[in-house]
Amino acid sequence: MPYPAGHREQVHKKIVDSARRLFNKNGFENVSVDSIMANAGLTRGGFYSYFDSKSDLYTEVMRCFFTDPDWEHRWEGVQFDPGADAGPQIVRAYLSRSHFEDVENSCPLVALPNDVARSDETVKAAFETVFKAMVALLGRDVRSSQPREKAAMAIASLCIGGMVVARSMNDRALGERIREAATNVALELGGWTRQKRKRKA
Repeated sequence: MPYPAGHREQVHKKIVDSARRLFNKNGFENVSVDSIMANAGLTRGGFYSYFDSKSDLYTEVMRCFFTDPDWEHRWEGVQFDPGADAGPQIVRAYLSRSHFEDVENSCPLVALPNDVARSDETVKAAFETVFKAMVALLGRDVRSSQPREKAAMAIASLCIGGMVVARSMNDRALGERIREAATNVALELGGWTRQKRKRKA
């Protein structure tokens, strides 16, 4: 009996969503294909009908709102105003308490940098693609005297690094201060501290 229309796409999505949650929670190296498939309610045997390897799956997991306009996972309470500059909104959302708390739906740039550094070229290329997309999006709205790309790369690094360090603290209050400091400096670098300008048409 043939599968209903859309079955393959649904299974693909289940695997990707399962991997995203587990990678964010446990790290790339600590998650097996078996655990990904079990978490998705599927058997291991079906994995290789969809992906060549765990690294191949990682490239799908790396999709997020920087590269996928249809990305579904948003942090609770974080809203975007399409009429305002994206740059400062991204900074505030990225370093928000909601993102800090929502580990399973984290941006993969935050969850996996150490694993990426030790992984193969496929994984590194996927990470690099998303980082570049983040930089490009931030760079469109930079209003400081710094060159746009230079400022955007520093802002992206502050956002990612700030969240990684904040989550690494046992002292919750210190983590909050780290997020706040990273947010303030990132907004200053972008030239976004004194105004909430509407995006130019």
